[in-house]
Amino acid sequence: MKNKKWILTAGVFGMVLTGSAGVYAGTQLETIKAYLNHGLGIEVNGQKFTPTGDKGKNLASITYQGSTYLPVRSIADALNTEITYDSKTNKVSMGSTSSSSGSSSTSNSGSTSTASTDKNNQAEIVKAKYLPADLPLPTDAKIISLIESSVDGGKNKIIFTYTTKETLLAVGASYKSYYQNKDLTQYSKDVQGEGFSIIARKEGKFAVSITGSISTTDKDVNEITVVWEDE
Repeated sequence: MKNKKWILTAGVFGMVLTGSAGVYAGTQLETIKAYLNHGLGIEVNGQKFTPTGDKGKNLASITYQGSTYLPVRSIADALNTEITYDSKTNKVSMGSTSSSSGSSSTSNSGSTSTASTDKNNQAEIVKAKYLPADLPLPTDAKIISLIESSVDGGKNKIIFTYTTKETLLAVGASYKSYYQNKDLTQYSKDVQGEGFSIIARKEGKFAVSITGSISTTDKDVNEITVVWEDE
């Protein structure tokens, strides 16, 4: 696997929690095939960082279906972010809104993944930093995962997922309309009521894919994933 340097900021989500053995007692566990990514370099607030677990043992990131997951407790400690795990409810809480009744886990005998929602304006901040200013974005867009990377000589790549209550047909149609009049090298679209996929590329400039589907955790919202890479 080609080594990449992933830059971590306080807004990074979708990590892996080093938790207690109690997490295995639930019924929602699913066996997967993933890879330990020992070649991943990590920076926290501009400084090189190596995640560690119990007794200072180095922890590797995990790569699964194109996404990279990091040890959330180690990362949270580096960012001075409170994190707790409640074994009774099998719930992870991060940030200042964490429940005081949650029990902080210190064992490395198990792990589970978690994501943290951000403020509504986080989506606009992400767009302003990486994407065209006129790219359609629902007004209620809320970031639930964000991965930033720098590859191939400093070119930016970003993968982020947001939720919205707007229909998949409406969101997909907005992206379809946005890209169909652009001078693109590649363009494909499949927009339906139950989901959509938009792929667009302008040679030497950018490549982007945008997909939408109903959230698997909250049927009242839809999840939109944007993958943008500079060329």
